[in-house]
Amino acid sequence: MHLRVDNISRLPTGLLMLQDRVPYVLGPRPRFVLDRVEPGGRREVSYRVRSDLRGRYPLGPLQLRLSDPFGMCELTRSFSAYDTLTVIPRTEPLPTLRLAGEASGYGDGRQRSLALAGEDDIIPRGYRHGDDLRRVHWRSTARYGELMVRREEQPQRARCTVLLDTRGIAYQGAGPDSAFEWAVSGAASALVHMLERGFAVRLLTDDGGCVPGEGSDGFAGSTQEAADSAGLMMDTLAVVGHSDGGGLSRAYDVLRGGSEGLLIAFFGDLDEEQVAVASRMRQRSGAAVAFVVDSEGWVRGGAGAPPAPVEERLRLLREAGWTAVAVPPGTPLTRVWQQAGQQHGDTQSAATGGLSGFSGGWS
Repeated sequence: MHLRVDNISRLPTGLLMLQDRVPYVLGPRPRFVLDRVEPGGRREVSYRVRSDLRGRYPLGPLQLRLSDPFGMCELTRSFSAYDTLTVIPRTEPLPTLRLAGEASGYGDGRQRSLALAGEDDIIPRGYRHGDDLRRVHWRSTARYGELMVRREEQPQRARCTVLLDTRGIAYQGAGPDSAFEWAVSGAASALVHMLERGFAVRLLTDDGGCVPGEGSDGFAGSTQEAADSAGLMMDTLAVVGHSDGGGLSRAYDVLRGGSEGLLIAFFGDLDEEQVAVASRMRQRSGAAVAFVVDSEGWVRGGAGAPPAPVEERLRLLREAGWTAVAVPPGTPLTRVWQQAGQQHGDTQSAATGGLSGFSGGWS
């Protein structure tokens, strides 16, 4: 952080003592002592802040204590200006995800959508002001007695929804190494990775809250908007906390509007009821990948195979069509990401829906 102090008076200053207000999680409050500053002079100082906790933190306002050259008079003042520091979740670079059946963004084999007519329009539509006359469909014009234009196709970006389970009852423990923070970091890594792949991505939480990009359909818009979309979602993840809700039904209500392409979910502890809701989510997506965190195991710091209840939840999710992977305590996302790709590759022949599979795994 950089501070600049200007002496705008016609007189030199005496000894200046500066202290900037910094939240304790960012470290101790920085203090500086500046000797005489000439009229119109400027001094610059800097200090470092470091945080292991994501969040949004105010920096400032700066406090200044001024004394006269003889040390007989002292004056303390505080400025009103301050800045805000946003600490986003940690992200991990992930291996490339290879999709089969439909494109992972743009290019050969991509889905195609109607540029102007819309997906539900199966015949040429009426002429609208500004339409290119080269698109006039003369046969339909003669049939309907009015000017009709042809449909045009344009690339449609493959969609991906990143679902983050924030239920307070689904996680145990707190702090930067907790299961919940792993899930937040995992969601951040996944959405950044999928945006870089050219997907239209949105962030969804268990309470039904969406953080879309700039697109009118609720997903990230054009490639030029990907950076803005990522920034919007990362800012949201920087301050996301536990929800008071006990279920995933509101997130399912958002997903059941139609096929949403790829679904990547980060779940905490799931009971039988929530597994049933998650199973219904799978029906509304082309492919679904779930990372299930055993938060109790994270508190214990246990290793090895997940306990029987967790394995049973994973089995039920897999039977519903999910690619479900357990997340042991402290496991890097890259490792379970590759495990999910391997698991999906083993069951690729049974995959159905919009995104038919992951060819070659998540290598």
